[in-house]
Amino acid sequence: MSLDPRLWGKAAGLGKNAGGAHRTHPLICHLLDTAAVAEVVWDELLTSHQRSMVVGALQVPEEEMRALAAFWAGLHDIGKISVPFQLHWAGPKNAEGELLAQELCGERGYGFAAGAAQDRQSHEAAAHWWLVGMFEEIGYPSSRRRPQSQLSHAVAQMLGGHGGCYHPVVRGKDYRCPAVRHPGLGTGGWEEQRRVHFDEVRRVTGATSVPQGRMTPGAAVVLTGLVILSDWLASIEVEIQARLRQEGWAGAPEDLDAYWKTAREAALRLVQKTGLLGTGFTRPDPVQCGGETSLLASMEGQLPDLVTEHGPGLVVVTSSPSEERTEAALRAAAALGHAAGARGLFYALPTGSSADSHMAQVHAFAERALTGPWRSLLLHSSSRLKPAEAARQWAQARAAGDVSAEPGEEWAPAANSWLNSHHRALLAALGTGTVDELLQAVMPVKFNVMRLFAFSGKVVVVDEAYARGAWGQKLMLRFMEWAAALRIPVVLAALSADKSVDAMLAAYHRGAGGGGEPMVQPRRLPAWSFVDAHSGRGHVPRQPAGAVRASTLSVRVLDGAPDDEIQAALVPLAEAGSGRAVVYRPTPADAIATFCQLSQDLPGLDVSLVHEQMHNKDRWRRLAACRDTFSPGVGIGGPSVLVTTPMLEHVRGLRFDLVVSGPAPLAGLLARAAQGAGDRPRLVVLKADSTSELDDVALVRRTGMVLGAGRTISMPQDVPLLLDEVYADELVDRMGEAAARELQQLDNRRTVRERRATGTAGWLQVPGPRELDGDLGLLSRDHPGMEPELLSCVLGEEMVHVVCLYQGCLLEDGVLKEKLALDSKRKRRPKPGQLVPYLIPVPQRLVEGVAGDANSDWRGMAALKNVLRLNMAPEDGTWVRTGEGHRFRLSELGLTVDQLP
Repeated sequence: MSLDPRLWGKAAGLGKNAGGAHRTHPLICHLLDTAAVAEVVWDELLTSHQRSMVVGALQVPEEEMRALAAFWAGLHDIGKISVPFQLHWAGPKNAEGELLAQELCGERGYGFAAGAAQDRQSHEAAAHWWLVGMFEEIGYPSSRRRPQSQLSHAVAQMLGGHGGCYHPVVRGKDYRCPAVRHPGLGTGGWEEQRRVHFDEVRRVTGATSVPQGRMTPGAAVVLTGLVILSDWLASIEVEIQARLRQEGWAGAPEDLDAYWKTAREAALRLVQKTGLLGTGFTRPDPVQCGGETSLLASMEGQLPDLVTEHGPGLVVVTSSPSEERTEAALRAAAALGHAAGARGLFYALPTGSSADSHMAQVHAFAERALTGPWRSLLLHSSSRLKPAEAARQWAQARAAGDVSAEPGEEWAPAANSWLNSHHRALLAALGTGTVDELLQAVMPVKFNVMRLFAFSGKVVVVDEAYARGAWGQKLMLRFMEWAAALRIPVVLAALSADKSVDAMLAAYHRGAGGGGEPMVQPRRLPAWSFVDAHSGRGHVPRQPAGAVRASTLSVRVLDGAPDDEIQAALVPLAEAGSGRAVVYRPTPADAIATFCQLSQDLPGLDVSLVHEQMHNKDRWRRLAACRDTFSPGVGIGGPSVLVTTPMLEHVRGLRFDLVVSGPAPLAGLLARAAQGAGDRPRLVVLKADSTSELDDVALVRRTGMVLGAGRTISMPQDVPLLLDEVYADELVDRMGEAAARELQQLDNRRTVRERRATGTAGWLQVPGPRELDGDLGLLSRDHPGMEPELLSCVLGEEMVHVVCLYQGCLLEDGVLKEKLALDSKRKRRPKPGQLVPYLIPVPQRLVEGVAGDANSDWRGMAALKNVLRLNMAPEDGTWVRTGEGHRFRLSELGLTVDQLP
């Protein structure tokens, strides 16, 4: 039987011919397109380490493995030769509105059983079910008793996962007669065409080898990523249009050989257009350090030798938060990246605001450490609908102080580029974002393995992972296991060594093949250690004798009315006519109120405001301006005060003579105090102030007891001791009976919450690489009750993005800005890229029950799923929307949300 080119693989977005019928791309052409791209991805995009993982697992020479990878990628959509797909109601139609594939139904061999068209098996699952038997036929190792343990099933299951989810194991009784269980696969001509397509893809790609190895977790991650990426690139509609065959194209062997040449020529161009090629790490230059005993000097003197001897691995740096620690982490990443042949870096932080503030330093590092062209993305929920490209001009503007150009505005034109997609963004050579991006790689969410694939070619830096709470810590342990198994170089930066840091060391050690023995990070500060990914063995080098930034922190705890205490603390600055201070308030509404009060009552102060509920572009601009005013060494003409919220505590590069904060857990207070300037930074804690709703009450209470009315802390050497004191059981013994009972109840509640969070995260996380037992379906298992709300609980507080409009115009700084641009094809749909600078992130809990003012077309767009559109009205110089139990007020100071009685 000859190949039937009428079986279509792509149709959407290809337009219509002169007769009014939809144009289609034959399935065999799409399969060869994908195979051709896979060759280029293998050659040009995979790192040598990624290729070696696959070659070592499958036990075939690299050139033969390249052909096999192309062959397998070309088979990914063979499940489209099925009744439900070819006859899908949304498929291509002729001028009369009839399905083009309908003509097949009346031909001999293309008949099908009753109910076949209603078979709900996806084309991805169909590929998995059918290919197991075919791979067994051509000699791939197989097993009737444990199919998941053999290569015939493993490759089929891997290809069935190209839609983002693997499917459950298929047993022998099913894959030997798949059409019995799933009549949609069809028999007769349907089966014959699958076999013809299989044979032709194998012939054209030259994949005659029969591997005898096994599909290890590392090989599965790399091959899955290669197949998915190749499919994405081969599916770009505008490129397909350039390769459409003429009507009557026969698909004979000579036609396929000619088309293979065309596909190969297009493949390199497709991959080059992504901007992903050619990035690497330079050989790190020696660090010019002021003293031989500094953290940087210690790492520079020893880490390169450790990496040369043992290969890449995990570097743990414990020190007070500072730009110096960030630089040390980046230097370690450069050494690891060069040794591993990595093609980029992802810098993960606790919050979007901290990612914003780190971007300039990460960019400056990339300019020194990365070779070739590189693309950079800012990856966190507050910065984009889809990941918006972080233009270099923004980082340069931040560094140079030129903030007249509004950051984020230049992102809009690029927001719809190929790389700027939720599942593709992590492929960019340089990413600065939140820890959530890592955690989702070890949760059973769609395309989680694609995340692991993206990280497997990079160095990952994790800054302050402790800030994610019990959920995040549990999931981070699983990520560390996978990182070690995939030989991903990781740098972990933390405030202080504790049990959670030790657990991450042990998890990496375990994932690298080590046993269950405990691993311990040195408790002194600063310190660093190294675990090599090859053996999992820990190495504790000579530790630096000097602190990164030694200082004595003076803490005063005041119990007066917060507004009065804030003003009293700032009066000396106003009287002296100099000095810089930061005031942390628990919520944006509190920050706005304090800003207005200080501006009125202390006119001698230069008061500025930044908080999370501002327009993206406004928040970015204000953070950039903060660098001009509050960076170390910047001269100022008078006293300056920054009013903010906890969003700023992880922001680097700012220095203040005085830090004023409400009560918070000790780790948060120390992070804020680290922004203090000089050798004797000052921290004022307002005991009577409100706490953030996200802070644990028991830890806030314990911190208050440890600090008392105030104390002097030697930084950083006292930090581990102080943290131990906060958590110590003996703290309860100092209290009276009633107070001790209350604290014990709060402790018990925290323990229950943490155990529940840890238990749920443990249930939710994917298995570790050693626990898969050959079944990739475990990485995509569907838990009963795994709703989006549960995922948001794990990843942190769910955010909604608010966009405010008046008569179709975007609002900014209290005035009307540009008109909302609508899609040229779907007139009622906005262009998502235009909205990025105007979005305001708001916690979901504050807007619960608000439907917004979006039309059905707007709500139907996946990119706008979590965007709340509000039509505002002018009122007393601000913009207001009242309804559904909420009152929204927008001004140049940001958005406030009040729940109405």
